[in-house]
Amino acid sequence: MNTIQDTTYYAHGTPAERWERARLFFDAKDYAAAARVLAGLVEEVPEQTGPRLLLARSYYHSAQLRRAEDELRTIVEKDPVEHYARLMLGRTLERQNRHEEAESHLRIASALAGDFEQG
Repeated sequence: MNTIQDTTYYAHGTPAERWERARLFFDAKDYAAAARVLAGLVEEVPEQTGPRLLLARSYYHSAQLRRAEDELRTIVEKDPVEHYARLMLGRTLERQNRHEEAESHLRIASALAGDFEQG
C-alpha cells in the first residue's frame, strides 16, 4: 500500500468503527497496525483514556517504548490514580532499564490496586 492508501485505510470510518478495528488488530497481536489506527483516534478524542491506553499497550508490545512511555505519562498526568497506566509505565521503564524510576510507579500502582505488603 502506498502512504495515501495506508493512511486512508487506518483512518477510515467512524471513531467507533476505528476503535473496533484497532481492538481486532490488537487481539490478533498486530500491535503496529493497532497503533496506526489508534494514533489518529487519540488525536481526535484526546480526552478519552481507553484509546490512549490501548495505543500505549500497542506501542509497548511492538517495542516502541518511548512512544508507550509518552502516552502513559499523558494518562497519569491527567488521572494520577489510573493504576493500570501506572503499572504499564513502570513496566515500560523497566524494559528501558530505568529500574529506579520504574519502582515508584510500580509501588503506586500496587497501592492503588490494593496490593499492600503485609507487615
